[in-house]
Amino acid sequence: MADPDWLTRGARHVWRPYCQMKTAPPPLPVARTEGCRIVLEDGRELIDGIASWWTACHGYNHPHIRQAVAAQLSRAPHVMFGGLAHEPAYRLAARLAALLPGDLDHVFFAESGSVSVEIAMKMALQYWINRGVAGRVKFLAFLGGYHGDTLATMTVCDPEEGMHSLFAGVMPEQAIAALPADADSEAALDRLLAERGREIAAMIVEPRVQGAGGMLFHDDDVLRRLRRLADKHDLLLIFDEIFTGFGRTGDLFACAGAGVTPDIVTLSKALTGGTLPLSATIANGRVFEAFWSDDPGAALMHGPTYMANPLACAAANASLDLFETGDWKGQVAAVAAGLEAGLAPCRAAPGVVGVRVRGAIGVVEFAEAVDVATLCARFAAEGVWIRPMGKVVYLTPPFTISRGELAQLTTAICKVLGARAC
Repeated sequence: MADPDWLTRGARHVWRPYCQMKTAPPPLPVARTEGCRIVLEDGRELIDGIASWWTACHGYNHPHIRQAVAAQLSRAPHVMFGGLAHEPAYRLAARLAALLPGDLDHVFFAESGSVSVEIAMKMALQYWINRGVAGRVKFLAFLGGYHGDTLATMTVCDPEEGMHSLFAGVMPEQAIAALPADADSEAALDRLLAERGREIAAMIVEPRVQGAGGMLFHDDDVLRRLRRLADKHDLLLIFDEIFTGFGRTGDLFACAGAGVTPDIVTLSKALTGGTLPLSATIANGRVFEAFWSDDPGAALMHGPTYMANPLACAAANASLDLFETGDWKGQVAAVAAGLEAGLAPCRAAPGVVGVRVRGAIGVVEFAEAVDVATLCARFAAEGVWIRPMGKVVYLTPPFTISRGELAQLTTAICKVLGARAC
């Protein structure tokens, strides 16, 4: 079947993400989505194994979310948030504060995950400025970490991870360390903070799973050590839950499941159930109090044009309804069991060095980087949409995926990777 006219006409004008466009194969043209499936223009259906970059946790076109967005569209699709307020945003802020642990009560909305991290970093820097503390201008981030593609967020990604290594020496350098996985690495980090703590505004980490850096898992003791060190050295602690938030690891939020409360948390991805762009940077009372002042100069001077977009907030409220009323925990547990069983044969596949599962995340890791374009094409030929990255082939399906659909995903991976007994 020939490519649709819109793809042919638009291809020379669209700058695509994460690929060398001169040599990359053309993208697959999509006609519509439904449930856990992507329907292509030629009529083929692909089971989505990555939930559109981890967003569509309830599947596509969920009727409750769709109805909420349609109702809001008829009332007010957008209104500026400076000097005005609307019910979807204020209700969403209160609900998020109630769901998060501790006193993470103060919600700043934006429209993307990277921007929410930028805002968290800006909050952390200004927190010290407003308190009259000079010199706290750096951040401590961790090997394997990824926090976005915007300028400031690139500086707190793993500098050797590859995607942003081109900018080494151009952007401001931050402190980068290994996660404190045991007593020895905690002691090493403690020594680093004793030496450099007075120049560091905050530590930032992806709790439980470092996503785009390679789907790297760590246990909750790591987070407890970070909280302990942050308190000891008087640092703010930022959790980037853009990937892990909203059930992906088995708890609604990784911080709540771990029993570790950060000073600032960032949310996006599944916040609207994969419907519309929205993010939130949420601070505790300690951080917020540094901005609450009679001095206008102490205010956080930030305000994205589409922050707290009413359509997106309506979608997010509808998604929270589904979390409140549905059996998402049971769904995630079922996905985890299916991933464990379905991916186990891959341990014997050529080049594979490990298979791991946490919540609704399944990972097959190779010793070397994989050929993403070739694997994507082979997976599509098997009727599934899976997009590897770096050294990993991974699955992060919608929680609503059926047992049969999940089996098709894992079987396709086993077949394409050459695993036996799948």
